[in-house]
Amino acid sequence: MFCGIHVSALSGKLTKKLVENLGPGRHGDGSGLYLVVDPSGARRWIVRVTVKGQKNRKGAPLRTDFGLGGADVVTLNQARERALEYRRMAKAGLNPRFNAQREVPTFEELSRQVHIDRLPTWKNAKHGQQWLNTLRDYAFSKIGRMPVDSIGQPEVLMCLSPIWTEKHETAKRLSQRIKTVLDVAKSKGFRSGENPVTAIREGKVLPTVKAKVQHHDAMPWQEVPAFYAELQARSAMAAKALQFTILTACRTSEVLEMKWPEVDVDARLWTIPAERMKSGKVHRVPLTDEMLGILEPLRALASDYVFEGQKRHQPLSNMSMLMLLRRMRQDGVTVHGFRSSFRDWVAEAANAPRELAEAALAHQVGSDVERAYARSDLLERRRELIERWCRFIC
Repeated sequence: MFCGIHVSALSGKLTKKLVENLGPGRHGDGSGLYLVVDPSGARRWIVRVTVKGQKNRKGAPLRTDFGLGGADVVTLNQARERALEYRRMAKAGLNPRFNAQREVPTFEELSRQVHIDRLPTWKNAKHGQQWLNTLRDYAFSKIGRMPVDSIGQPEVLMCLSPIWTEKHETAKRLSQRIKTVLDVAKSKGFRSGENPVTAIREGKVLPTVKAKVQHHDAMPWQEVPAFYAELQARSAMAAKALQFTILTACRTSEVLEMKWPEVDVDARLWTIPAERMKSGKVHRVPLTDEMLGILEPLRALASDYVFEGQKRHQPLSNMSMLMLLRRMRQDGVTVHGFRSSFRDWVAEAANAPRELAEAALAHQVGSDVERAYARSDLLERRRELIERWCRFIC
């Protein structure tokens, strides 16, 4: 008798293929089980049951929908089995909301799964690891072991409040990452209702913190030639890298991670791959005689990296150029600041158009529409500009 009921209860209208391909809407499998497909494509299971002997506020039989989990983690057969369990409880007069045993993941478990799922989308491995590290450092110790369906505003505030004013940028990133995990939990059927992070933002529960704009200390452009002459007298690899950084007006990471296949001597061009650019787009840097003069002697090292560090086939430390500046008693200057020096020189001495200067610095200018039409990277005009910069410095 029991086996006959169980078999019939586990057979319905849906199939595995239909579950994977049905469009937006609510699709019935029979016996109160439905596959709900959101416009976004997210798929989740719900079961509608009528609890025996219980009435709603209007006195009618208590008919309630219960989430059974996302279709990406709960199979069709599992959904049918869970729906059967819920119907049995309802038939016995037990409300599944208080009696069902749900396998709800903890916040840490789901966070790590979200991290894995999004690995292909990270700009680089370091960025992906930072995403998880923020949650590890500020959330896991407080709410990591809690089921995701039990996390509300008090629990989120427990993570955000201690660092909201002291480390505001970190706190903002943390809130966004907690929101993402809880949004995923809802899409998988583990949560319902408003995301507590959204409620905290809209309710302005946390105090307003005025962001302090931090500028990288820059050397006045008029002083760069004298400093560069002093730099040329040094033979250390960090000095060579800093010379090249100043001449190209590139970012520290772009120079330190530079590899020989990126350099085309004949075309006098250095092509930085998209994955190493802040903008996520390929950037071409014109090479001048001064730049090639720095690069050519380094080929003899036969290293994977142009500017090799203390370890073979490894780049210089990202602190190497800054420490060199300190040894040269340039305490008020940063490596990144030389990009500002270049930008000021372009505006005050070269009188070049703004879009040319921003293109040389690999900055995005204008709206998405404007950038869609302005597809040229102004390479030849930038070549003329960077040659003037090198002549000024050298």
